[in-house]
Amino acid sequence: MPNISLEERAIGAIMGAYIGDALGLGPHWYYDLDELHKNYGTWVDDYTEPKTGHYHSGMKAGQSSQSGIILSLLIDSLIQQGDYKEADFYQRLDDDLFPLLDGTPSIGPGGFTSQSIREAWALRTQHNKPWGKVAGFTDNTEAAERTLALAVRYANNPTLLAKNISSNTRLTQCDETINAMTVAYGAVLGMLIQGHPLDENLSGKLMKLVADRVLPFHAMTLSDSSPSGAGTFASPDALITPSDIARAAQQDLIKPAWKVSIVYGMPCAVYHQFPACYYLAARYSDDFESAVLHAINGGGQNMARAMLTGALVGAQVGIQGIPQRFIDGLEDSELLLERAQQLAESIQ
Repeated sequence: MPNISLEERAIGAIMGAYIGDALGLGPHWYYDLDELHKNYGTWVDDYTEPKTGHYHSGMKAGQSSQSGIILSLLIDSLIQQGDYKEADFYQRLDDDLFPLLDGTPSIGPGGFTSQSIREAWALRTQHNKPWGKVAGFTDNTEAAERTLALAVRYANNPTLLAKNISSNTRLTQCDETINAMTVAYGAVLGMLIQGHPLDENLSGKLMKLVADRVLPFHAMTLSDSSPSGAGTFASPDALITPSDIARAAQQDLIKPAWKVSIVYGMPCAVYHQFPACYYLAARYSDDFESAVLHAINGGGQNMARAMLTGALVGAQVGIQGIPQRFIDGLEDSELLLERAQQLAESIQ
């Protein structure tokens, strides 16, 4: 891979996530591709405004959705605290986000509030439940969209990466399969920031971390494994998936690549989203623009697909590998870039 510094990869990952999120603002959640093409043409290639009456209606091209806003809350907490302090982060949700919500999808900053955030809001503000008791069973990528910041911050410390991502995920999502898949995504992102390629060998490297008790996944193939479990997560399959998909990407088996949404599914759930993101990030490991645009043009939950793909490819190409037009088109791009740089500088 090109000689790209860890700091440049970290900045690329964060800016890639912001860009993917903003690219999805207009064409978000079109499950009918004919309708998507009618409203935005046959190929979306830049930031667009949402149509009146559609999701995020009234927002402007280049703005962040609520996913980008929550990502910023977590990054700001990491920067100001110097480490992950969970109480500081959820206090920011209490103070800066929840007062702007009313429990309905269309109300709130970013033009839409996800189900898991709405459920946490209801239990927290309407039923006075403490943090740690407000998580629901929603299977979306909402936690992954913010915890990618933890993957960046702890890219050099996989044990803390897994511990903190898992803990943060459990604030809003309590399903342990979702938790495991979210941690696995973060572990992959951390490896890419270190400079490892997303290829057929990456899963073997991740499994070596499991064998060395660095990542808390249980694997029956370990010599000292027992049915009681050696790790937090019962199965390491979420760590094996990326390399299997990378093999398919290297053979260019899905043509055109935007059809990952048809192969893996358009909906919001992690088991649709993560495989598509891994495929696009492996297929276009050195081509940020192609990766995020194929993510967007697949329709459905293309905002999450582009945000998570953008982070993975941004980590591989570094900030200098992201076309300047995508940075220039972001609202408050200088502030977002400064935030990404400060987070990158905090990696130890």
